[in-house]
Amino acid sequence: MKIAVPVTVNNKVDNHFGHCDFYEVYSVSDEGKIVERKTIPSLQGCGCKSDIASVLADDGVSVMLAGGIGTGAIKVLNNAGIAVFRGCAGDASKIVEKYISGNLVDSGESCQELGSLTSDGNHHQCSH
Repeated sequence: MKIAVPVTVNNKVDNHFGHCDFYEVYSVSDEGKIVERKTIPSLQGCGCKSDIASVLADDGVSVMLAGGIGTGAIKVLNNAGIAVFRGCAGDASKIVEKYISGNLVDSGESCQELGSLTSDGNHHQCSH
């Protein structure tokens, strides 16, 4: 299994999927151990309008652990075969371990308004 996490330069889960610095992709063994971690560059801009879903799906990613994410991006990821868990925060590696152990719950909340703040304090400009 492969799990992707949108992260900032300090390996924290970014609070907005489409504005992250890059994506960490974790390969997980059948025994539930992280066996590899690699970085995929972020295609800056609105996540629902970028090609990142197909890039991640082509790499074998089946799960996205995100902070804030819009409904448009969720639909694009789901259509690419990637399940999305929202409301994640903190160290990316620890969030992945929490998911693997079955202790991560989707917050059920999506970014849906213009004007929400991005990780750098700017206002989000695309509508979902």
